[in-house]
Amino acid sequence: MGITYDKEQDKFVFDFGHDGANDIVSLTKNSYQVEAFGKCFYYGYEFADTVDGNVRTSFIKYVKFSESIQNDSNLTQFIQKAINDLNEQINLYDYDLVVMPESSSKVNQYMLRYIYRFAQPRLHKMELVKSLPEQISFDMEAYEVQYLDDVLENGRPRYTLKQKEEVKQSINDMMDLIHKKDYFTIAKDVRKSRFRPYIMNFLRFQNEKDKQLCATIRKQNVLVVDDVTTSGSTLNEILRALRVLNEDNQITIFSLIGRKDLMVDSF
Repeated sequence: MGITYDKEQDKFVFDFGHDGANDIVSLTKNSYQVEAFGKCFYYGYEFADTVDGNVRTSFIKYVKFSESIQNDSNLTQFIQKAINDLNEQINLYDYDLVVMPESSSKVNQYMLRYIYRFAQPRLHKMELVKSLPEQISFDMEAYEVQYLDDVLENGRPRYTLKQKEEVKQSINDMMDLIHKKDYFTIAKDVRKSRFRPYIMNFLRFQNEKDKQLCATIRKQNVLVVDDVTTSGSTLNEILRALRVLNEDNQITIFSLIGRKDLMVDSF
């Protein structure tokens, strides 16, 4: 990919014509199946294993918070190269629906406009919006089945009734705190929590019309787009919302920058 980090000048150097051992990111080229949701495949850039955590964070900030993408030829070419490669892999014209999370990121909007070059007029857009904190819920039933009802090798329950009640009370206390916070604070806190797989309803359909559209699209191709995958919680919520309504669509995930291992582990 040819993107390296100049430590002395504290800047990123782009050379799209060459690949090198010190490159920060590379296109995945091959698809990676997201097993938990079935029929889901991931494409995009991923960081090299040798990239320092501080450099990784700095590059993500550069991509996500660029003031004007159109005036940054390096960033526009970075995005276009990934989408061009995506189109070669999957043929975007064969897709019926593109789903994105509500975001202030200019990268998402730029990606969508560039994707339309390949897919209009066939492709429909759907945006999932962030729920109010008080609407976020916890799947206690799934948590009980997977953890609280666990048994030891001798068949005895792992936890006493008292211990189960104490855990449930802790979760209820946690949900009370979540309901009082703003969305972005919640997202930051929850991604570090062992309860994260059970926190539901981060994202919802913008309106009933979108929900019905998703429900009626059967056995067709859906493209899920997001700028950067860090914890995987946003993509997890998108896929959960889609699969509740429809289990038989072919879903492709395009995250401009992601980590396949982190994504798979988060689902």
